Amino acid sequence: MGRLFGTGAKVVFGFILFSVLWVLLYAVVPPPVTITMLTDGNGITKDWTSLANIDRNMVRAAIAAEDGKYCSHDGFDRDAIEQAIERNAKGKRIRGGSTISQQTAKNVFLWQGSGWTRYLRKVPEVWFTFLIEKIWGKRRIMEVYLNVAETGLGTYGVEAGAQRYFKHGASKLTPQEAARIAAILPLPKKREAISPSGFTRRYGNSIRARIGVVGRDGLDGCVYK
Repeated sequence: MGRLFGTGAKVVFGFILFSVLWVLLYAVVPPPVTITMLTDGNGITKDWTSLANIDRNMVRAAIAAEDGKYCSHDGFDRDAIEQAIERNAKGKRIRGGSTISQQTAKNVFLWQGSGWTRYLRKVPEVWFTFLIEKIWGKRRIMEVYLNVAETGLGTYGVEAGAQRYFKHGASKLTPQEAARIAAILPLPKKREAISPSGFTRRYGNSIRARIGVVGRDGLDGCVYK
């Protein structure tokens, strides 16, 4: 038992050390590839772009769509998590309470997936979310998120998405264009940023309206302080 405990302790220590060094590396180096990119099977189109060259409309659209408390939480929106648990327990449409920080941790260091693999991912997701909040900070988290999020079939990051849909870079996104990209982020393979219809159109319009609220209330202040 003592030998088994010693081996387990070494494994845990090794994982902690490796994960911290990995996060420290990506604090200054753009993540070259993710598990999602490698396993998707649709090719990889991406173009890393610094946050300074991404229009603020896109940052505000991401916050409006994905995480209204981005600047006020520590990586975990406990109210959203509780609401998701209650909603799912009632048998309603499955919804998560993931923040942008959690999504970034998942996208960069872990894997996508549903079913039992999703639950297997949760513990390391919490750990990596904690690490990037402490080591990267909000600005870097947003920068990485906007560069690795899937924005279309085989397309990753808002720069590649802007070029694909609007034929210009992310530095010139209008509020409407940013809202449309944000609207497809949950299901980029099934939603259309150009001439959207139905739910995607309504959702995009809702995000467009909330962009102004994010700006007015300074909900993106932690990204630009």
